Amino acid sequence: MDRIVAAQVFVTIAERGSLSAAAEVLDMSRAMVTRYLAEMESWSGARLFHRTTRRINLTAAGDATLIRCREMLALAEQMPVVGDAGAEEPRGILRIACSQSLAQASLAAAVTAYLRRYRHAAIDLRIDNKAANLVEERIDLAIRITNQLDPGVIARPLGSCPSIVCAAPAYLKMHGIPKHAEDLALHNCLTYTYFGKSLWYFERAGATISVPVGGNLSANESVVLLQAAVEGAGITMQPIFSAAPLIADGRLVALLAQDKPQTLGIHGLYTSRRHKPAILSTMLDFLVSWFEKPVN
Repeated sequence: MDRIVAAQVFVTIAERGSLSAAAEVLDMSRAMVTRYLAEMESWSGARLFHRTTRRINLTAAGDATLIRCREMLALAEQMPVVGDAGAEEPRGILRIACSQSLAQASLAAAVTAYLRRYRHAAIDLRIDNKAANLVEERIDLAIRITNQLDPGVIARPLGSCPSIVCAAPAYLKMHGIPKHAEDLALHNCLTYTYFGKSLWYFERAGATISVPVGGNLSANESVVLLQAAVEGAGITMQPIFSAAPLIADGRLVALLAQDKPQTLGIHGLYTSRRHKPAILSTMLDFLVSWFEKPVN
């Protein structure tokens, strides 16, 4: 980790009296502040704060370290900035976490286009459907499709993700075609494991309605549910970017033209607004432009 940044974090904690206050001043997540403090204590080989439920206070080692860190920061401020002309050129490795469905349908192509533009950058994609812990897993950027972000996370809106309800012709021939969203309660709906008994949300005439759905198949990855729907297992709600090609070639049929599934947001999550390397900043800008493209 960057020792200059770690020193700044340590000094701010000492001056503000808590990790939360330091996180607010530095515009970092509290988890990242905790990580920098842990690294500082590892580098110094000593505990730097006495921690209580109300406040933290410097230890003797912390007092000595505070003096050295302030000296180091003062020296760093006096150093001339070298090579500003090339500072915007992204370099290094960016670790990105996202779901399998988003990676397959859109992000793999986006990353490929980004790497063609920025020849000195490298991307490490971490594909997992569960929410990544950015600090513990050393993830630089997590891309999530949701309308329910945790309070306090640092996130940049990248775009929107409209969904569609669909099923295979064979399923509809056997079980009939639902006319309204409420009819889904009588059908075998393929649901997402993490949500248990699912509620699917729709917009109709300016109002939001929710429909409880369930069935005999659930999974923790939407790609699996999409393929099961193609095989005739039931009705699925999918991002348009995943389902559109299958609807175009007739393997799936779009349903419920009068009821629009609620659109979700695509967000890029990271740990600090202030300390963003060029590769992260340029990737965020690139993805905003990428997700503006209409789905074919």
